[in-house]
Amino acid sequence: HHIQSTVEDDIAKEKMARMATLLGFHTRHPTREALLHEIQSRNIMEDVPDYLRDLYSLLEANSDPLVMVATARPLLEKLRAEVGSTNASMEEDEDSDDSTLARYVRPLTSVLLLKLLTNLSTAYHTVSLDHIKSLTSGLGVTFQQVEKLIVLSTHSKKFSVRIDHRAGCLRFGDADLESDAMRGQLTSLSKQLSSVCRFITPPDEVHQMAIREQLYSDVRASVENEHAAMLERKNLIEKRKEETERLAQERLKEEARAKAAKEAARKAEEEARMAVEERKRRMEKAQMIQKKMDDMEKKKIMKAMGRNIDNVTEEELNQIDTDKLAKEHADKDRKKKEAAERKTKELAKRLDYTYRAIAIEELPLIEKKYAEKIKSDRSRYEAEVVEKARKARLQWEADVKDKKVLSDHSVYDYTADFEALVMKGRQAAHQELCRAEDERAEIDAEKQKLARARKRKEDELKRQKEEEERLKREEEARKAEAERLKREEERRKKEEEEEKLRQAERARMQEEAAKKERLRQESVKPPPPSRDLDAAASAANGPSGGGNRYVPPSRRGRPGGGDDRRGPGGDRGGSRWGGGGAGGYGGGRYEGGGRYEGG
Repeated sequence: HHIQSTVEDDIAKEKMARMATLLGFHTRHPTREALLHEIQSRNIMEDVPDYLRDLYSLLEANSDPLVMVATARPLLEKLRAEVGSTNASMEEDEDSDDSTLARYVRPLTSVLLLKLLTNLSTAYHTVSLDHIKSLTSGLGVTFQQVEKLIVLSTHSKKFSVRIDHRAGCLRFGDADLESDAMRGQLTSLSKQLSSVCRFITPPDEVHQMAIREQLYSDVRASVENEHAAMLERKNLIEKRKEETERLAQERLKEEARAKAAKEAARKAEEEARMAVEERKRRMEKAQMIQKKMDDMEKKKIMKAMGRNIDNVTEEELNQIDTDKLAKEHADKDRKKKEAAERKTKELAKRLDYTYRAIAIEELPLIEKKYAEKIKSDRSRYEAEVVEKARKARLQWEADVKDKKVLSDHSVYDYTADFEALVMKGRQAAHQELCRAEDERAEIDAEKQKLARARKRKEDELKRQKEEEERLKREEEARKAEAERLKREEERRKKEEEEEKLRQAERARMQEEAAKKERLRQESVKPPPPSRDLDAAASAANGPSGGGNRYVPPSRRGRPGGGDDRRGPGGDRGGSRWGGGGAGGYGGGRYEGGGRYEGG
């Protein structure tokens, strides 16, 4: 729906742009209101025929929907009859080239139907389809076209309407109650009814003036009291508001404190629980790792012993004792080793006997074979010497013949020149080879020099990198050591604080136990006699009785300095028999000057 609306909007904008270009509106798109205002400002309506002016007034003004179609029908027929009619195919084709105004009869009919539906939606909530058919029967359109126009109007949100074919009616929706057209309907109705009432029964002006003057005088008389009451009520509201805000703040603070305490307790409990769970997990993990290591050790021993470990279950592994299995494996290995050593000794002994017997048996054969080998080697040597002498004799005879031939042709006279020429060529080639070798040696020396320099640079970079890595490792080790020392120090401080807290708790518990013991002993102590009470009262009323003055423990029990802590002069400054720290039994709790009147 959104894509279709966007395409329709683009098409409408394009049509408006073309129309604006044709009409000369280059700066803005023409609107219907602007075109109507221009038509009215130029008095174009005075130049058009009367039936067209009546048709314009019928379509623009608020008309009665019951007579609108009947009024517009002869005007449309006159438009079609006077200007000229077109055939049905040209009416269906809106883009056909038609010079007459009859092509606008069909669009005007659509506008008339839209105006009819709009007026019906403002006046009625439900309209029967038969009534709609009777109203549109004279326009020459079918009810299917009317339904299509209703659907298109609903899609364009001109008004809200539903076609109820079951009930045979049109139901206009409640959306128009929130529209601009219906927003002022009640106000207009009220104004019109007020005008009708004033017209039927005119009001009494004199009586109205008297009532108004009485009202104004009452207002002037009560304005000060109303103002004072308003100020008093404002102050009361402010006080109540402040009190409410204060109570709310206190409640929020108390809730925040309770929440913080609860959160702290929850965190402490959670930390304790997590610590217990962590210790439990570590113990379980350690036990699991130890059990896996034991199982692996058992399987390893069983595999070494030659047992099949594929079908061994977890329960069987748990029932096997590792120490017993290791001892059994060690005994089996020892027995196997002893058996292997015994077999090796027996095999070595058997081989020794066999070798000795073979050596004794093959000694004559070896001597015979050695003698035959010496005889064959001597005969082969003698034949080779004779053959070598024969070949040397033949070579010598051939060399003598060659020498005689060369001497006959004076070859030896040119031998020195040939040797000099050959040696000169060889020396030139030798010098060239030496020069090339020197150049190659220089190039190799330069390459070796560059290689040595490059290697020195690489070694230096490698050394620097290793030095940086070593420094980095040392820094990391130093940081790790510092972190470890810091953790150790924090752990030591935490342990010291916990120890201090435990000592303080033990001291507090001991002090509470001692206090309870003292209170228990004091509760079973008999009450003092009455003369002791009189002495305590006279001492409290005397000049040196002390009153609320502090008496050190070293001076308690002395004259003028208070009595002993458990003496009759005062039990810790009057904490149990008297009150307020008066130094004796009288003065705070019992009336009558300190006399104990109890039984």
